[in-house]
Amino acid sequence: MINKDMTIGELIRVKPEAVETLMEFGMGCVGCPSAQAETLEEAAIVHGLNIDKLLEALNK
Repeated sequence: MINKDMTIGELIRVKPEAVETLMEFGMGCVGCPSAQAETLEEAAIVHGLNIDKLLEALNK
């Protein structure tokens, strides 16, 4: 299960297809070095996203 404390790098390693979902939410910089160490919650805050909706989409 994907949670808000996972880093983007960790998410992509365990679920590579999640990149498409992140892009749909406007997170286009999933390959940046800094994004790799950022948690999903931190990224959601930076992008002004609702973390619960993001997690729901990623866990489908």
